[in-house]
Amino acid sequence: MTDSSYDVVEVVAMQLIGSDASVIPVSAELSFRISDPYTVRAVFTGAHTMSTWLLGRELLALGVHATADAPAGAGDVQVWRDDDPDYTLVSLSGVEGSALLAASTEPLMRFLAATEALVPSGSESDRMEGEISALIAALLTA
Repeated sequence: MTDSSYDVVEVVAMQLIGSDASVIPVSAELSFRISDPYTVRAVFTGAHTMSTWLLGRELLALGVHATADAPAGAGDVQVWRDDDPDYTLVSLSGVEGSALLAASTEPLMRFLAATEALVPSGSESDRMEGEISALIAALLTA
């Protein structure tokens, strides 16, 4: 389900790769808001489950160019290009376990290009200036 409050939305077909090399199809809806330019919301939906993660846009952008030897991310989320450059891998780790997902690189690149067209990398803080000022004002008057 697409949320119209997002400025860029891309639905990406992914595969959840099991420890036994089994593959389960998963849909990932990637969403981006100009008002929150550092963050990509990823909703992963499988046959019986749904999980929402917030990913750094920069992490995703670096990951589609990274390698398995030097993935982007050092924590719960890591992203890198597969040996087959047509695919990008995403590793997620949390309290409920971990998951390895594979996606075609092309829709990820298309999504990132659309976000970049709206908020170029390096200009994110310019978009946040008004919100940060309003937050500071609210804290000072509380």
